[in-house]
Amino acid sequence: MADGEEPKQKDLHFDNLRAIRVLGRGAMGTVFLTDDASQPFALKVFDKKSSTSRRPDAERRARWELTVLSRLHHPLLPTLLASIETPDFIAWAIPFYPGGDLNALRHSLPDRSLSTAALRFYLSELVSALAHLHSLNIAYRDLKPENVLLRADGHIVLSDFDLSRQLSPAPLQHFVEHLPDLRSTHAPRHRRHLTRIWFPAGAGVKKTRSARVSPARAGERANSFVGTEEYVAPEIVRAEGHDFAVDWWALGILAYEMAYGRTPFKGRNRKETFKNVLVRDPQFPGGSSRRRRTELEDLIARLLEKDPARRLGAGGDGEVRAHPFFKGVQWDLVTAVSRPPYLFEDETEAVTGLGGDRTAVGTFDIRDYFTKVRQETVTVQSVSLDEF
Repeated sequence: MADGEEPKQKDLHFDNLRAIRVLGRGAMGTVFLTDDASQPFALKVFDKKSSTSRRPDAERRARWELTVLSRLHHPLLPTLLASIETPDFIAWAIPFYPGGDLNALRHSLPDRSLSTAALRFYLSELVSALAHLHSLNIAYRDLKPENVLLRADGHIVLSDFDLSRQLSPAPLQHFVEHLPDLRSTHAPRHRRHLTRIWFPAGAGVKKTRSARVSPARAGERANSFVGTEEYVAPEIVRAEGHDFAVDWWALGILAYEMAYGRTPFKGRNRKETFKNVLVRDPQFPGGSSRRRRTELEDLIARLLEKDPARRLGAGGDGEVRAHPFFKGVQWDLVTAVSRPPYLFEDETEAVTGLGGDRTAVGTFDIRDYFTKVRQETVTVQSVSLDEF
C-alpha cells in the first residue's frame, strides 16, 4: 500500500486474527505481525493475566499508551487503526513499518555510524515529531534509537508511549511518584532491548474508541524515574521535577550515539554512568578545547546542557530548529521535501521473506500463543530446587 493511501476499514476480532510472527516482546506487551487480506499490520497485545501485567502500574501504562495513540495525527507518529479489549487482553493495531529501527540501521552500516547528512535528516524529523507531542503537552520520555522506527519510504515514526506524561504548558507543579534510590545497585534497572519492529501506513483496520485514563493530573510536573539509563537526563538522576526538556536531552544523546557509535556518558556500571551524566561534559572524537566545534558538536553540546532551564529547547522547539546545524531545512515541508538517506523493501516481502508469496506463510492464533506462554510460566515457577 502506498504511503498516504487510505486503509480499508475492518473491525478487530480475535476470532479472525492470525499472527505471522512475533515482532517484539517487552514488559508492556507482545507485538505481532498480523495477517490481513489487504495488508499486514502490527498488533500490540497486553495480556492482563501474565505475571508482568500484575505489576501495579502495568495496565495503567497500557491504557495510557492507547489513549496517547488515539490523540496522534502526524505523519511521523503512529496511527491507531483499531483497538479491542476482552477480559484477558487489551490490544491495538498500528501499521507495520518494515525498515526496522535506527539502532538496527546504525549497526548495519560498515562504521556503525551515520553520515552528517543522514543524521541531519533523522534529527530534523525527530524534532518535528517531538514538537508535535509537546504541542499536545505530552513529554515523550523514552527517546532512544530502538524506538525510532523506519517506514518503507525511509521516514521515521516514533513508537512506545507508555512512559510518556501529560504535562501542563502553565507553570509546572511537582508530581511525586515512588522514586528508587538511584545510588543503590538494587534500584530497578531500565535496560535497552534490541528489537526490530513495526508498522506502514494503512493497514486495513478502522479506528475504534479507546479506553481513556491519564497517568497524571494535568498541570503537574513529572518526578518519576523513567527511561534508559544512558539516556536519562541529569534532573531525573537528581530526582528533581522534569518537563519537556528531558526529550531534548535525549535527542542530544541519540545524536551523539548515531554520529559516533556510542553514548557519551556510559560508565562501567550504573552508578558511574549517572555520575558521568551529572558532572562530565560530552567528549568529541579528535576534539580539543582549542578547536572550534563543528555545528553538529555544538548542537549536541547545547542539547546536553546539565541545567534544563539553559538547555537548547527549553524555550520551545523553535530554539532547536534555529540552530545552524539545521540551516536549509524546510520545516513546514520536512516530510514532503526532504529525501530520506535510506529506503526499505516492500512491506509484503519484508513480512514473508518469500518475495511476496504470502500464501506460503504459516500463521497462528494469538490467544493460543498466550495460553502456551502462561503454561510455560507456571511450569517454571512450580519447579522445586530440590529436583536439581
